[in-house]
Amino acid sequence: MNDIIRNIEATQMKESVPEFHVGDTVKVHAKIKEGNRERIQVFEGVVLKRQGGSSRETFTVRKNSNGIGVEKTWPLHSPSVDKIEIVRLGKVRRAKLNYLRGRVGKRAKVKELVK
Repeated sequence: MNDIIRNIEATQMKESVPEFHVGDTVKVHAKIKEGNRERIQVFEGVVLKRQGGSSRETFTVRKNSNGIGVEKTWPLHSPSVDKIEIVRLGKVRRAKLNYLRGRVGKRAKVKELVK
């Protein structure tokens, strides 16, 4: 039974997913359906967490919009996610950045990783 589920999930996974980590700033190009039309909307923010594995993996992105924090969670291999662009790499020491939710202004920033 386990092999059957694994085979089904393998067919649903995307071939190319960019390598990004928690703390990175990314642009998520998501497909939005409005009536019978479809368009792409860009959501740019910091990756708060990645969880799950294989085809069930999800990631959460947070941004500030007019002083209000907005978070969205997407399945990584979803057909509604068109592409993911990495804007900058973040230097963090945590797997989940839930502490950013209570911060405002400069304190809500993540240091940039310089290679």
